[in-house]
Amino acid sequence: MNHAKNLASLALATLIVTGCAGYGSSSAKAPATEADYKAAVVEANTALKKAKKANYIWRDSEKILKKSAKAAKAGDFETATKLALKAKRQGEMAVVQAAQQKNAGPHI
Repeated sequence: MNHAKNLASLALATLIVTGCAGYGSSSAKAPATEADYKAAVVEANTALKKAKKANYIWRDSEKILKKSAKAAKAGDFETATKLALKAKRQGEMAVVQAAQQKNAGPHI
C-alpha cells in the first residue's frame, strides 16, 4: 500500500515537471514590429522621466535608448525593441533603488 502511494506521488511529480518544462517557451514568437518598438519607447521614456525626477537615473539608460533609436532607423525593430525595454527596466530599477537608498548615509 505504501508503494502505491509513492508510485502515485512520483507519477504526479513527473507530470508536473514535464508540464512546467515547456511553459512559456513558445518557439513561434513573431518578430517585433515598428508598433512594438514605438510602444516600448513610450514606456522607456516614462520610466526614465520618473528616474530623473527621483534624481537617480542610471548612467547608460539614455545611451541604450539612443542605440535603440539607431537600430529602429536601420529597420531592426527586434533589437530596437529589446534595447528600449532594457532602458525601461533600468529606469524602473533606478526608481526602486532611489527609494531603497533614500535614507542611506555614512556608517560611523
